[in-house]
Amino acid sequence: MCGNNMSAPLPAIVPAARKATAAVIFLHGLGDTGHGWAEAFAGIRSPHVKYICPHAPVMPVSLNMNMAMPSWFDIIGLSPDAQEDEAGIKQAAEHVKVLIDQEVKNGIPSNRIILGGFSQGGALSLYSALTTHQKLAGVIALSSWLPLRTSFPQGAISGVNKDIPILQCHGDCDPLVPLMFGSLTFEKLKSLINPVTVTFKTYSGMMHSSCIEEMMDVKQFVDKHLPPVD
Repeated sequence: MCGNNMSAPLPAIVPAARKATAAVIFLHGLGDTGHGWAEAFAGIRSPHVKYICPHAPVMPVSLNMNMAMPSWFDIIGLSPDAQEDEAGIKQAAEHVKVLIDQEVKNGIPSNRIILGGFSQGGALSLYSALTTHQKLAGVIALSSWLPLRTSFPQGAISGVNKDIPILQCHGDCDPLVPLMFGSLTFEKLKSLINPVTVTFKTYSGMMHSSCIEEMMDVKQFVDKHLPPVD
C-alpha cells in the first residue's frame, strides 16, 4: 500500500475557510469512502481547520467472504479474541504516518493534528497514535476498538503520546462492534496512557453509525484541542 499510492484516489478534503493552522485526518470504516465523512465535517467545521478524509485501498476482506472492498487492513472477525491481520495493520499505520508527515510538510505541526476514524478507521487511528513518534493533538475513535492490543505493554507507554487526549464514542445498540468491545478498549487505553485524558461517551439507541449528538461532541473536542492560534 505504501509502495503504490498512485492507485489510491486523492482524499476528500474540506479546506479551511481561512489559513489552515490545524488539521483533522479522519479514516472511514470498512467498505466506505472518505466522502461521507468529509460532508459530515463540513457541517461542523472550524474556519482554521482543514479536514482530510482519505480513501482506503480496495482489498479482499476475510470477514466478508473475501469480497474486495475499501479496507485499511484485513478483518478476520469482530470479537475481542478474533485473529488479527498484524502485518496489514502495521503497514496501514505506516501509511497514516505518511499522511501526517505530508501535513507537517504543508506547514501544520503534528501537535496541531487530530487523528480520528470510524470503526476500522478508528481502530487504525488509535493504533497509529500509540505507535508513532509524531506528537499529535488528539484522537477521535468512533465505534472502534484497539487492534493488536496484546502487543502493547502491560503498563503505560513511554512514547510522545502518553498524555494524548482521546475521545472514544460508541452506540449502546451497536450490533457489529459491540459496546463491550468499546468498553474493553477504554479500559486498555486508560492503562496505556494518562487515564485522565481518555473520555468514553455512549449514545442511547445508536447502532453502528453516528448521530448529531455524537458529531456535536466531536466538534467540541476539536474546538478544545485545536483552538485558533491567531
